[in-house]
Amino acid sequence: MKKIMIMSGEASGDLHGSNLAKEIRKADPSVSLYGVGSRYMREAGVQMVADASEISVVGISEVLTHIGAIYSVYTRLKQFLRTERPDLLVLIDFPDFNIMLGKAARKLGIPVVYYISPQVWIWRKGRIKTIAKLVRSMLVVFPFEVPLYEKAGVDVRFVGHPLTDVVRSNLTREQAKGAFGLGLERRTVALLPGSRKTEIVNLLPDMLAAAKILLSRFDDLEFVLPVAPTVQRDFVRSFVEQSGVPVTVTDGRVYDVLRASDAAMVKSGTATLETGLMGVPMVIVYRISAFTYYVLSKMVSGIKHVGLVNIVADDRVVPELIQDEANPQNMADAITEMFRDRSYDARIRAGLAEVRNRLGDTGASARVAAVVLDMLKTV
Repeated sequence: MKKIMIMSGEASGDLHGSNLAKEIRKADPSVSLYGVGSRYMREAGVQMVADASEISVVGISEVLTHIGAIYSVYTRLKQFLRTERPDLLVLIDFPDFNIMLGKAARKLGIPVVYYISPQVWIWRKGRIKTIAKLVRSMLVVFPFEVPLYEKAGVDVRFVGHPLTDVVRSNLTREQAKGAFGLGLERRTVALLPGSRKTEIVNLLPDMLAAAKILLSRFDDLEFVLPVAPTVQRDFVRSFVEQSGVPVTVTDGRVYDVLRASDAAMVKSGTATLETGLMGVPMVIVYRISAFTYYVLSKMVSGIKHVGLVNIVADDRVVPELIQDEANPQNMADAITEMFRDRSYDARIRAGLAEVRNRLGDTGASARVAAVVLDMLKTV
């Protein structure tokens, strides 16, 4: 019986890993699947070796404070590779940890496939050479990534973006509003502060403060916050209750939430693509520790955009607020402009439609599964 290990370290990777697992099982039910993920991968039948919440932190100083727990998981996974000897290791994004684990697998003679490239086009481009020595194949989700890996001699394939398969709501706008108890005649703003505790701590209080400012400007607003599966709902709710801002907190259902929404405040990352694919105007916000930002700013130069929707569009389709700019006043001002200037709102929606066009056809997860299973025949 063939065994595959799927390694994700955050909410988006858990989603993509679960859809990959479903496609693998559909094509070959005899394959045993193990991995690191969260709720979605578990529900897809992947046997968990560790939970993504144990290693899901971002930023240099943030990692240092959790280094003991992260190393413990790494040791556990290395032991699993040695004893269970999976026939193939599939890495999903999450570069620092995954590259380290991939090296361990390579030393044991376990082939490695990397699905969803780290953002080497933004920073630490030297990782391309490291990845080239590590992987049997690189499966990328943005067309502009292909030449980056071809130059390094990597077997690279553009598979399309898996979000095009899953980012949809079966509800109408009216049905979605009704599902969350939102008023049909009121405008809704979604709050998407991230899928890690550190991101919630860094961003949610200011998002809630921005919501309070918006409530002073508009009398027809409601707010809704879908909680990622990697975060406890009570943890998020504690921030909401402390703020005193009326916010509907839901367990997941982010696409239904976005269907009900007229605008959103979104943490930079995969969630910006999800929001963009749902056609919802947004302001992208991101803030990490001052030390981490200082180090990264020395490593990155010449970058025009940080948000994925803007990178894909190669244009500033939606506003970005980074570090000190990501404050309540600026967040509230960005949403205010969308609500008060209909032509601006329309330009954003048109730009987001173009982003969807650039992400390729549906069926990405099935294409990845086909590559993985073909490779499994050769090991």
